Amino acid sequence: HSWILTVTTEDGMPVEGADISIEGDMPEHGHGLPTQPEVTAAQVSGTYLAEGLKFSMPGWWVLKFNIHAGDRKDTVSFNLLLKE
Repeated sequence: HSWILTVTTEDGMPVEGADISIEGDMPEHGHGLPTQPEVTAAQVSGTYLAEGLKFSMPGWWVLKFNIHAGDRKDTVSFNLLLKE
């Protein structure tokens, strides 16, 4: 499936030209995503399209988005509990 990401500065300005990578992990099982998602810029300023996300089983997942724009870097992590 795909996700739409919105990336802004602290004051809410859209971030353009960011390089975003995704890491997926299932800590209790010791494996990551079965796919290698890719992120591309979308048509609206500051939005990005993450495609190729697939969760292979229910349980606790951690998704980490590594964002690099210009000389700035940031990481955002999401904990997801997927149920059957």
